[in-house]
Amino acid sequence: MPQLNPGPWFAIFLVSWVVFLLILTLKISNFNNLNEPTSQNKNMEKPESWSWPWI
Repeated sequence: MPQLNPGPWFAIFLVSWVVFLLILTLKISNFNNLNEPTSQNKNMEKPESWSWPWI
């Protein structure tokens, strides 16, 4: 049964995955983020404490 011989099929499998991963990583690395992260305000105010009426 030829499908049990892993020689040619395993090579095709490996080459196709390497090509797939290369194309995928190139497409992802070329992606530009439209919303660039902004620096956070270092002078953050302390949050007000809650008033618990039942205490």
